[in-house]
Amino acid sequence: MGPLGRMSPLTPEYQGEGKERRGASMTIPPHNIYAVDLPIAVVLISLVYSATRYDEWGPILREAVRWGLRLLGFLFIIGVVLYFVAKS
Repeated sequence: MGPLGRMSPLTPEYQGEGKERRGASMTIPPHNIYAVDLPIAVVLISLVYSATRYDEWGPILREAVRWGLRLLGFLFIIGVVLYFVAKS
């Protein structure tokens, strides 16, 4: 029981005896965030940023590619710096 006399999700009574009570069906399958989420985020951020600057698709896509390359370069430099900091 919790401090107010109610069952808390953290108490063993609420969670059940084993894994059968815990929501195994609600788990997210593991995936590599750098291979899946990062490219999607870079593309979306680049398109949104470019769309705030231009009204036509040609300039939007051109600026999105340029801005995406700058963003990836910046992230690459940060990754290299962190690699050398962790290595030393």
